Amino acid sequence: MKKILYTMLVLAFFACKDEKKTNETEKKEVTVSKEVINEEEKELPILTGVQTRKAISSAPYDSWFGPTYSTYPVDKETGAKVQPLLADVNIKVFMGTWCEDSQREVPHFYRILDVLKINEQKVELITVDRDKMTPNHLEDGFDITNVPTFIFYKDGKEINRIVESPVTSLEKDMLSILSGEDYKHIYAE
Repeated sequence: MKKILYTMLVLAFFACKDEKKTNETEKKEVTVSKEVINEEEKELPILTGVQTRKAISSAPYDSWFGPTYSTYPVDKETGAKVQPLLADVNIKVFMGTWCEDSQREVPHFYRILDVLKINEQKVELITVDRDKMTPNHLEDGFDITNVPTFIFYKDGKEINRIVESPVTSLEKDMLSILSGEDYKHIYAE
């Protein structure tokens, strides 16, 4: 019986010593978790519904829109081929203000439009929540699985779409779509 008590006492001593190390590790993990929580608290508000370019390029969204827009080097050679093809095309853009892909691709898209001098009235911008939904269900019937999604329409009918990110580049993917090439977005089967 004494041997059992002695063994338990020794095990308890070492177990407490290990537990202290575990608690130190847990404290570090808790600190990291608190940092993550603090970052989440700083998250920007999520816009949903029909938006204007101004809504996503003004504070607080200008923190990602402005720098991404201004540093994008538009492929002017490809853009020159795209420009006339956009004459009778409308574009519906679904994006998430919370989404890194949207924060990258949508400013690039507007930069291309500006360089090509395309009227942004041809673009309908719809922002969605993390579930890819809007309060008025503007996403219904559009099969939005990933954002951003750029849907190109001619005569009211969908030509094709770029989903989440371009296959080659926005300009080259737009050229493929608008010139009638057999274009498949990155999620197409």
